[in-house]
Amino acid sequence: MAKEYKFPEGFWWGSATSAVQIEGAAYEDGKGMNVWDYWYKKEPNRFFDRVGPDLTSDFYHRYKDDIKLMKELGHNSFRFSISWSRLIPGGVGEVNKKAVEFYNNVIDELIKNDIAPFVTLFHFDMPIEMQNIGGFENRQVVEYFAEYAKTCFELFGDRVKRWITFNEPIVPVLGGYLYNFHYPDIVDFKRALQFAYGTVLASARAIEEFKKLQIEGAKIGIVLNLSPVYPRSSHPADLKAAEIADLFHNRSFLDPSVKGEYPKELIELLKSYNHLPEYLDNDLELIKNNTVEYLGVNYYQPIRVKAKENMPNPYGVFTPNWFYDEYIMPGRRMNPYRGWEIYERGIYDIMINLRDNYGNIESFISENGMGVEGEERFTKDGIIQDDYRIEFIKEHLKWLHKAIEEGCNVKGYHLWTFMDNWSFLNAYKNRYGLVSVDLKTQKRTIKKSGYWYKELSENNGFVD
Repeated sequence: MAKEYKFPEGFWWGSATSAVQIEGAAYEDGKGMNVWDYWYKKEPNRFFDRVGPDLTSDFYHRYKDDIKLMKELGHNSFRFSISWSRLIPGGVGEVNKKAVEFYNNVIDELIKNDIAPFVTLFHFDMPIEMQNIGGFENRQVVEYFAEYAKTCFELFGDRVKRWITFNEPIVPVLGGYLYNFHYPDIVDFKRALQFAYGTVLASARAIEEFKKLQIEGAKIGIVLNLSPVYPRSSHPADLKAAEIADLFHNRSFLDPSVKGEYPKELIELLKSYNHLPEYLDNDLELIKNNTVEYLGVNYYQPIRVKAKENMPNPYGVFTPNWFYDEYIMPGRRMNPYRGWEIYERGIYDIMINLRDNYGNIESFISENGMGVEGEERFTKDGIIQDDYRIEFIKEHLKWLHKAIEEGCNVKGYHLWTFMDNWSFLNAYKNRYGLVSVDLKTQKRTIKKSGYWYKELSENNGFVD
């Protein structure tokens, strides 16, 4: 028998993206260079099909039509990011008037279409000048970031009521300092931890600046990619492996952001390997006093681990993988294009954890989505028949609905993403959008999932 899944009144239905992934216009109107622009110039071969961030989906010139299309697809909210290197070329100093005009226009256009703007301050796109002096390893860059954040609040705070300091702050740490998939492509756990710590400080400083301004009706949060960690078995060694994986991948940012302090177990572990980041005594007070007011949760896949099969190489690189091995569970369902497991229940387990262990903080799903390669092969009558995406969203929403029924403080669901966008090293290999983008002509075509998403939003739920 069909069941109706109704969501709370005022639920946020929308999507998420970032500046570097959709804007294009990388060298126009005085924009400075960020790490991606620089890396692409230096090593274009690292990028799928050698497609760089210079054009992407050209939102910079097409935002009006794109926002109209969002409205058509039932969006009542939309998360995008401001490019630090566009707004303040070089990361510090004079504000770029052309950038102010662009972001003002985007915000105004969203509001005109009854779409609430959710603004992220940092989404993986460090100005190259800031990275050249160490990025968030350098406390001076932390201060420059706070200054940039304050500038954004002052320029746009009269209309933007939902702010986000960082998107997935762990990703530049893992990618840039441990596992070779972000610039500066360094492999050094000590520096990775220092960068991670600096990011937590930068987030707290931005929140401190935000609070000083007392913007009426506005809230500031952070977006974290949380992955529930499941041990292979209930054997103590597997449980210990899962606990450590959770400390590194989830709690390293979740605890300081929401609770204002680091997990004691993580501190002890890093101390025992002489890997504690350098810090000042008043840092801890800053972190304690500037926690987030709400939390965005990006959920794509779970983490499954088991106890180590072999001792780590004592001469090799010290990484979190010294403490656990990935567990490949028999029968797991995969998205073969992205190499990620599809496990819908994970979204429920995250929310229950936030309810029980993090004061049931106000939260929303800030990203969830499915990337597929070669989607054009599913075209029929001029429309991509992406039933697999509709199914993916539906099954995740069922578990999210269950979490809400059980008292979880969930306010919305944002899909990754509105239209096909550029995905860092993967460029346009996998497509995630409700709307397809033809890179040669920049033509937008709504996919079957786009029409379905409109119905979902209009009905504030679905029947299945």
